[in-house]
Amino acid sequence: MIKPAHAIDILLLEDEAADAYLVKMAFKENKLLACLHHVIDGRDGLDFLHKKGAYSTSPRPDLILLDLNMPRMNGYEFLAAIKSDERFKGIPVVVLSTSDTENDVLASYQLGVASYITKPVGIKQFIEIINKLGEYWLEVVCLPSRYQYEG
Repeated sequence: MIKPAHAIDILLLEDEAADAYLVKMAFKENKLLACLHHVIDGRDGLDFLHKKGAYSTSPRPDLILLDLNMPRMNGYEFLAAIKSDERFKGIPVVVLSTSDTENDVLASYQLGVASYITKPVGIKQFIEIINKLGEYWLEVVCLPSRYQYEG
């Protein structure tokens, strides 16, 4: 994937192919300057971060978009693993989940997420949410430089 100038790297952890496609489509539709990398669960997410196996040349993501309900290693287990690791705990994580239960929201924030977004059902609303997420994380906030973590 060729990365546009000034684009950030985003790691998307999503096991549902249709939802992953919607996120990719929404980024494209909104012309957001981001290089989106997709994995299907927490184990692959950790392999991506640790540059293991097929992910040996993966970039350090500037932002992580995380589904909570995934096979093998769910979003909570992934969060606990990265937030306890000095190398990765500074990467902002945004939960994108179909769940809007108070327990999921609270547990996610207690594990260190930066934001929690409930996925809307409609495609138009989903694209609008991704646009707002992109505007905020790509245009408004200052993200830490990934280069301070790479040696």
